[in-house]
Amino acid sequence: MHVPDGFINAPVSAVAGVAAAGAVAVSLRGARRELDERTAPLAGLVAAFIFAVQMLNFPVAAGTSGHLLGGALAAILVGPFTGVLCVSVVLLMQGILFADGGLTALGVNITVMAVVTTVVSYAVFRGLVKVLPRTRRSVTTASFAAALLSVPAAAAAFTLLYAVGGTTDIAITKVATAMVGVHVLIGIGEAAITALTVGAVIAVRPDLVYGARGLQQKLKLRVNGELVDTPEADAPAAPSSHRKVWITGLVTSLVLAGFVSFYASASPDGLEKVAKDKGIDAKVEAHAAEDSPLADYGVKDVSDARLSGGLAGVIGVGVTVVAGTGVFWAVRRRRTDDTSTASVAGTA
Repeated sequence: MHVPDGFINAPVSAVAGVAAAGAVAVSLRGARRELDERTAPLAGLVAAFIFAVQMLNFPVAAGTSGHLLGGALAAILVGPFTGVLCVSVVLLMQGILFADGGLTALGVNITVMAVVTTVVSYAVFRGLVKVLPRTRRSVTTASFAAALLSVPAAAAAFTLLYAVGGTTDIAITKVATAMVGVHVLIGIGEAAITALTVGAVIAVRPDLVYGARGLQQKLKLRVNGELVDTPEADAPAAPSSHRKVWITGLVTSLVLAGFVSFYASASPDGLEKVAKDKGIDAKVEAHAAEDSPLADYGVKDVSDARLSGGLAGVIGVGVTVVAGTGVFWAVRRRRTDDTSTASVAGTA
């Protein structure tokens, strides 16, 4: 659903850019509360994994494909504020390096693909977790439903932006029907990927899943007639466990982007198909980074398609994990510095 330049006019793109910048600023502050010794090491990896899986377009209808948006997955694994940042990092890398998603439309893409999907999915997820039994299966089920609804919500958000600032004169009802209809189908794939990934992490390390915190009741001891939490119940896992999960996730991302992506569907995704069928791509503009050596997910001057795409995928995963880890490390360090300053002030 990467919106290229030319679909939405300049004024609306500018407003979306301001809204996206505001959302990122709020998320940077919110992520300082979410990023701790459990989520901080994984946030950059989540961004890289989303980048990798977005390369795996899957068929959803005749001549149409879809791919993961990732907002629900990121929000549930590392928190909603951090999730917005994860997807935003992915979109920035894709726009600058791979000419995927317009640069003037970056605000539109962050608003639609990062903010809307994360907000909608996490709201649905939290609502379901509160009413479902407190089990791992409930978290997985809630993840499926949240991801499923987040995709048509993003399609509806794009349709709204198109209704206000579309550059072609196409009936909004036609665009809305086509966009939401095809993205309901894409949402099923998104839901399956999200539920499988969240379920896999919960099975190994439930303490690393932000949305599963508090899932298990703490063990209690009776002390002087009162029940208190046992200190071991909330003890952090050994650092080696974090490394194993991180390495496994990184290797999986590299394999998906560097090898499995070659077998992804070549059909246009939901937005591209609707744009072509309805004519909303009549004023699409050339991408400012179309001469990038990694444009269109291939390495320039590498003639072998399999090798070119695989190298581009591996480079993309590497750049995204480094960029994401750098951002989240800086945010985490800022939180630590603020905590230290507050402690010093409190003892003064």
